[in-house]
Amino acid sequence: MLGFLGRRVLTLLFTLFAASVVVFTVLEVLPGDPALLMLGTEAREDTLAALRSQMGLDRPAPVRYLDWVGGALTGDFGTSYTYKMPVAKLIGDRLAVTAPLALFALALSTALAIPLGMLAAVRHNRIGDWGVMGFSQLGLAVPSFWVGIMLIWLFALQLGWFGAGGFPGWSAGWGRALHALVLPAVALALTEAAILARIVRSAMLETMREDYVRTARAKGLSKGQVLRRHVLRNALIPVATIVGLQFGFLMAGAVVVENVFTLPGLGRLAFQAIAQRDLIVVKNVVVLLAAIVVTVNFLVDVVYAVIDPRPKQAG
Repeated sequence: MLGFLGRRVLTLLFTLFAASVVVFTVLEVLPGDPALLMLGTEAREDTLAALRSQMGLDRPAPVRYLDWVGGALTGDFGTSYTYKMPVAKLIGDRLAVTAPLALFALALSTALAIPLGMLAAVRHNRIGDWGVMGFSQLGLAVPSFWVGIMLIWLFALQLGWFGAGGFPGWSAGWGRALHALVLPAVALALTEAAILARIVRSAMLETMREDYVRTARAKGLSKGQVLRRHVLRNALIPVATIVGLQFGFLMAGAVVVENVFTLPGLGRLAFQAIAQRDLIVVKNVVVLLAAIVVTVNFLVDVVYAVIDPRPKQAG
């Protein structure tokens, strides 16, 4: 087990290092002057030189990379050129929106997908199965931003049950804040629910073919007892790993939905920073999202190794 964890930790660290190098290279080393991109072509040369010095662009690239990584390890992500405030505070404020949104969407997708996947497996090759597979195909085909726009049109503009966008903040009360996240969470959850429902269905069908399930039926257990005691518990082991991975994808994939609903999250911050050429913000947000995805993958591997010893034995 220790060897398995050691290999996973090394993989985690190497992946984070590679992600930081790639992001740094793309944003700062490739041809192009970040100061000129920020200030525009009409900026005076002395103004450009002052900004280059302020951003450390007059130093060698390896030194700038080490300074950035060293600062990030101590919690100093630099200062935003556009917002004139520490990037760490910007990210912290926006993370307080994106993380609850991702958790909300994950809870909705899981609550919807598991019953649908079970129904499809139990009703295999019948109407219930066809209906769930049709929903799954539709969920995979329709982009989340279009779902978000349709939700705004129906529930905000036509029915008036929700606002068309914006976020009142957690200081306004949990009820109002969660109410503002319902539509974007649904828009994010549908695609993930479509994926997860197919996985639940496949896992249950595979488990239902195992010998121990046939033995349980031969002992006289009812169909419901077999499903609850043997099929569902074992089928949910691989499903649990997918649910963990989906949280990372939801954190990183909320960019478009946050812009559709004008939510002040990490995705919208990254979009605005790109538009304003605030490269220090873009660099840190992208690496943070990559770190979240990689860390969640690592935790999923550890959890899977605990509940199912086969991965560590194979390693």
